[in-house]
Amino acid sequence: MATVRYEPWAVISQLQNDINRVFGSLNDGESSSATAEWIPAVDVAEHTDRFELLVDLPGVDPRAVEITLDNGVLTLAGERRDEKRASGSSQDAPYQQRTERRQGRFYRRFILPDTADAENVDAVGRNGVLEISIAKHARAQPRRIVVK
Repeated sequence: MATVRYEPWAVISQLQNDINRVFGSLNDGESSSATAEWIPAVDVAEHTDRFELLVDLPGVDPRAVEITLDNGVLTLAGERRDEKRASGSSQDAPYQQRTERRQGRFYRRFILPDTADAENVDAVGRNGVLEISIAKHARAQPRRIVVK
């Protein structure tokens, strides 16, 4: 008969590992959960001449978003406030049963490749989407070589 060692906490550890695997790690390298109350969704695309980021920021004034690019790291930070609380209308505040729209500070960081041109960055906000375009260095552009 084989002897099996009983470890009562192994089940809890396995459950935690399964939850982390399904939902992902909360401490990934792109965001800081210590300073962020919510994380906006971002689409990142690479084109031949530029990198493009589309950031979903409904209810956030695009001019209030702090965008910095330092040592190849693009950082986005800002805050979305509750419109009803910000306006100070507490008389007609309904009994709230469910809140799905996240409020508070957000923070995202992206490490850019060496081909990104830090001097050529444009940001435009419209319809709740912040579009950030980062040009590539001219030397990084692909070129076709003709065989003679």
